[in-house]
Amino acid sequence: MAKSKKSTREKFEEFEEKIHTITPEWEPKLGKGKILIPSATDIERLILETKSGELLTNDLIRERLAKEKGVLTTAATPTGIYLKYIALAAEEERPVKKDRVTPYWRVLKPDGSINIKLPGGAENQIALLESEGHSIEPGKGKKAPKVIDFEKMLLKF
Repeated sequence: MAKSKKSTREKFEEFEEKIHTITPEWEPKLGKGKILIPSATDIERLILETKSGELLTNDLIRERLAKEKGVLTTAATPTGIYLKYIALAAEEERPVKKDRVTPYWRVLKPDGSINIKLPGGAENQIALLESEGHSIEPGKGKKAPKVIDFEKMLLKF
């Protein structure tokens, strides 16, 4: 009997949190202490705390998780990768959940730009952000579009 294909949600729920001691070669860049490899479910939990119009950045998520787990920092690369899995799961679930999907589009890069690598690209995220009242500054050259005055709408943890 063939195995049924796992949904994106089932895949990302398998990613478990890990805490590692920062090795000496990384201490000059990260500092001395422990680093969190977050779980995707913890990242999603923070995104779900946002309300329409509120925003987060990858850095705010990382800072909040580090504080919660009592570590020096949270790893950036897994946080970004897991955000993409969360977005893919949300879009996979949209036909069933409609308006109750995880609002991944509320997570911006630290400079307020949107993540063009998420589902639907810039156009999809711009539409979703504008539907929540945000104004978008078009990208210039290779720079992604940005939410105007995004700092005013960042979720305060």
